[in-house]
Amino acid sequence: MQTTVVVQALEEIDVDALVVVAFDKDSAGGGLGDGAAKRVDATIGWLSELYASGEFKGKSLETALLHRPPTFKARRLVAIGAGKPEKLTAAEVRKIAGAALRFLKPKGLHTIALALDEAFAGPASLAAAVEGAILGDYEPDQYKTDKSDAGRIDSFALLVPAVDAAIEAAARHAAIVAESQNYTRALATEPANAMTPTILADRARAMAAEFGLECEVLDRARMEQLGMGALLGVAQGSNEPPCLIVVRYRPEDDAGAGTHLALVGKAVTFDSGGISIKPSDKMDLMKFDMSGGAAVLGAMRAIAQLKPALTVTGLVPAVENMPGGRAQRPGDIVKTLSGKTVEVLNTDAEGRMILADAMTYARNLGCTHIVDAATLTGAIVVALGDIYTGLFPSEDAFALRVAAAAEAAGEKMWRMPVDDEFKEALKSTYADLPNVGNRKGGAITAAMFLKEFTSDAPWVHLDIAGTAWLDEAKPYLAKGPSGVPVRTLVRLATSWNG
Repeated sequence: MQTTVVVQALEEIDVDALVVVAFDKDSAGGGLGDGAAKRVDATIGWLSELYASGEFKGKSLETALLHRPPTFKARRLVAIGAGKPEKLTAAEVRKIAGAALRFLKPKGLHTIALALDEAFAGPASLAAAVEGAILGDYEPDQYKTDKSDAGRIDSFALLVPAVDAAIEAAARHAAIVAESQNYTRALATEPANAMTPTILADRARAMAAEFGLECEVLDRARMEQLGMGALLGVAQGSNEPPCLIVVRYRPEDDAGAGTHLALVGKAVTFDSGGISIKPSDKMDLMKFDMSGGAAVLGAMRAIAQLKPALTVTGLVPAVENMPGGRAQRPGDIVKTLSGKTVEVLNTDAEGRMILADAMTYARNLGCTHIVDAATLTGAIVVALGDIYTGLFPSEDAFALRVAAAAEAAGEKMWRMPVDDEFKEALKSTYADLPNVGNRKGGAITAAMFLKEFTSDAPWVHLDIAGTAWLDEAKPYLAKGPSGVPVRTLVRLATSWNG
């Protein structure tokens, strides 16, 4: 789908559907505002009639459709609700654009225009609208054989009062980020038989070659030589060989003041739980346990095109966690790359094991700051549901930087405690630490485990177990992988200023 930014009169734009934004009927101006909705109503009186009848109230993402509107070249006119005007943030504009596209897509239309009123047509809202349209267009249907033309949108135009260099740059930036988020979603929706660690490595190599990144893949022999006992222990029950994918971006002009940012993503391409096997119910969804790794690859894809003045390395430890005659057992003790030993009390707490070795390797490469993204714990889902990602920081300054990037990117994150008192749950009689604590504060003790392998570098752990996958479709997003936290990781890298 092509996204464009155009300046054109509402009546003159020749598209299958023209979308205008209307507000809650109880807001100023009776919900019409001062933009496109008001101009449309002044011409044909359609929205006033809808409000008066109660058929349309302007609530958030509510829709109304008019065929063959008189005096307009557009074949259809759509009103989409935005709720109260004072609540119309860039994040809401993103949802509006996605919802508009997904409302119209099944109707056999191919060209859509969304009118952005002057009050919310600045670079930030324009970028959000571009992202929303591209993200809304994604469907996890690559394995369906019956795909009709009815669900194909060819172009989505953003109708704005004026275009300048800032608007054009914002649109280009947004398209790159959203396409990279969809790349992440496409990786995460692949079934485990079509997305093994080896296949993920091949996809990473292809992406790196396309966008000018360096890519190195450490195989089992190399990881054995280095001493990555935690990662290899998780993988030993599977016939699929593990790997550590390392993707590097080096700027032409490094203005990062010596900063080397590591993005580390958990990629368990299928997680049965190992010997500590999971219940069969919904085990099919465990293909998405590589969402953190997919997000890192998606972020690196965008970073390569946006070219921030900062060195960034993406590290993706990729394994399959399976039971079997060679599988890791509860009670086993492994030696990590850092030299610390870990007692494996639960083989289903495997994500922290592979991240431990990957983060140590990141430090060995000279990375100064670390962000990891992982579908790590069910406990974070209990705490924050599917609305917020858990943000676990080692220090305030870096926490504020990542949180600011998340807010600007429109991805909700909630800061969680990482206090030394929680380390009390990570004591082992036989090794330096166990891989799980008790049931209390499970998401926090998992983060505390990871912190042991950061070598005191500024670090943030993002637990995306609740936000990486949508169990049900939203009006603006398809069911399945969400692509969180690609936008945050890209914003963090591109906004870094020393």
